[in-house]
Amino acid sequence: MGATGTHISPPLDAALFGIAVIGAAFVLSWVAEAIQLDISPGLAISVLALIAVLPEYAVDFVFASEGGRAFAEHGPSCLPPDAAPGTQSSCGLALANMTGANRILVGVGWAAVVLLAAWRVHRDRLREEGADHRKARKPSETEVSLLRTDAVPLAFLAVATLYSLTLPLRHSITFVDAAVLVGIFVLYAIRVAKAPAGDPDLEGVSALLGDQPKVRRRLVCAGLFAFAAAVILLVAENFAHALVETGTDIGISQFFLVQWVAPLASEAPELLVACLYAWRLKTTDALATLVSSKVNQWTLLVGTLPIVFAVAAGSASGLPIDAAQREELLLTAAQSLFAVSLLLSLSITVRGALVLLGMFVAQFVLATVLPESVKGVEVVALSVVYIVLAVLVAFRSRRHVVSLLRDGYRTPYRDLAAAGER
Repeated sequence: MGATGTHISPPLDAALFGIAVIGAAFVLSWVAEAIQLDISPGLAISVLALIAVLPEYAVDFVFASEGGRAFAEHGPSCLPPDAAPGTQSSCGLALANMTGANRILVGVGWAAVVLLAAWRVHRDRLREEGADHRKARKPSETEVSLLRTDAVPLAFLAVATLYSLTLPLRHSITFVDAAVLVGIFVLYAIRVAKAPAGDPDLEGVSALLGDQPKVRRRLVCAGLFAFAAAVILLVAENFAHALVETGTDIGISQFFLVQWVAPLASEAPELLVACLYAWRLKTTDALATLVSSKVNQWTLLVGTLPIVFAVAAGSASGLPIDAAQREELLLTAAQSLFAVSLLLSLSITVRGALVLLGMFVAQFVLATVLPESVKGVEVVALSVVYIVLAVLVAFRSRRHVVSLLRDGYRTPYRDLAAAGER
């Protein structure tokens, strides 16, 4: 397959290439955790999050590059005139993959961390206090808290989210958007690089890597990183094509497969590792990593798509956004806004996590039950609900906004680290 030109069938190809992506992503996550021994914790979390989403970048860049070539050949529609009804353009698929990945990360990842931790805490308390359920705290009363140092990624995510709310108003994502979003990421990376060194708590394969002598550890990590990156580069394009062909062959929407199945494959290791951390009650590490991943995806990933597109298109024209993708961008930005509002106090309750998960699931339920004549209305409706909820939650937590921005942008890292948990 792939390099040899041999193909079995699109669904099986997609499954096999997807497994390769998942395996490579696991290797990347082990390397990212092990390198925390060599760099500051804040920068390590940022690098971990960046490395963990490399498979997502690879798949998205495939669609952005193909979209650029289609734009050069067919114009802003990115589709040939004789394209079959229902065919999705590569330009639209690039945005679909990105919006799906972002919404899975928040709607499933953030929520799962809180809910797993709440259930684990409740179960442990029941065991400690016996069968007296009256003394045991209910799972719904549990909350997951972040450290003051986690105000940094959250503050940068907030400004990126506010900017992203302007994207649905455009007809393309341009170099200006790329400069702003990549600039936010660069400033974020500079900020977290100032964090003091720490002593990470590694487990499993990452602990095995961390126990190696310094030189050997660095060489092994570099080798594993190169191997995983090579696997991703070799299979990303084939995986993307196999998904599209699968949709064509078996009658499943190409858009659906690219928006939800591809991100699930690339995000699965990161989500699994975060859930394992939550189950071990390392909730701060779990949620902080996912917040940092969201910063990466919502700044660097979105910002580099128009650059990849422009290189392939041989034009300075921005990545086109059609009406359907504007709605998807609106929903993704609105979800991000609500998620940030829930964490303004650097903590999130089970109730908040349930709302995140429920709203994520609601899109699929509504899309299933609504008649074809009003399909797409649910995307706008859910966006409005997210924004209204975000405003209400932000107003209720307004006393935390100033301290969050101060800690996120100005307070020295040593003071944040010394303060411990809020």
